[in-house]
Amino acid sequence: MRMIMSRSAHASDAPPPPEELVVRAVMRLGRSLRRAAPAVELTTGALAVLIRLNKDGATSAAALARAEGLQPQSLSRVLARMTQDGMIERAVNADDRRRHVIAITNRGRRALGWAMDERRRWIATVMEERLAPAERDTLIAAATIMLKLAD
Repeated sequence: MRMIMSRSAHASDAPPPPEELVVRAVMRLGRSLRRAAPAVELTTGALAVLIRLNKDGATSAAALARAEGLQPQSLSRVLARMTQDGMIERAVNADDRRRHVIAITNRGRRALGWAMDERRRWIATVMEERLAPAERDTLIAAATIMLKLAD
């Protein structure tokens, strides 16, 4: 009987490939960061929308979907909930009255600030407790490089 192993399956004594290590680390750290602010009722999608609107300003749903790599239909459910929760507002586009512009509200900014503060506090505490100064420096350098990959 022939056994087929996935790309991620390794002999127990062989280290995983570097790209797998990076993916695993990013995914686990992402889960930990999401758990760091459980009281905030922001989904990952809502948080991404708030970050984008806060950074780039008001925009259309189509532009927001493109920027986040989402289908407009998927984004519409997120936007409906965020509008209902007062995190965003929709206004008629002054240049084209058939279109709407989506903007972050003050409530959305406060929720975003709180969510990000909780995550920053968590990562600062964990870095201080678990990493030596040289490891913290390495992590910061790696984060800068990872941001290049993400953009």
